[in-house]
Amino acid sequence: MTQSRQKLYVDVRRRDLEFYVHDWVYLKISPMKGVMRFGKKGKLTPHYVGSYQILKRVGKVAYELDFRNELALVHPVSHVSILKKCVGDPTSIVP
Repeated sequence: MTQSRQKLYVDVRRRDLEFYVHDWVYLKISPMKGVMRFGKKGKLTPHYVGSYQILKRVGKVAYELDFRNELALVHPVSHVSILKKCVGDPTSIVP
């Protein structure tokens, strides 16, 4: 009984994400207590960075992102669970 209730709970909240080549996405970073990342520390640490373009799909649930030089040390292939769709076209934003 409890297992079927848990399955129902998960099925209702599951969202199947799919992105396409040339879509723009944000990359989720996991903030760690006491670690300074991207110029902020603690509660002010950003949860998502970028907007990065998808270069290609790798398998069913992974995508290769175009990090350019700013995240050169990070592996370019990311799982779909740490990506968030960027609404709009970030190339049209005027600084």
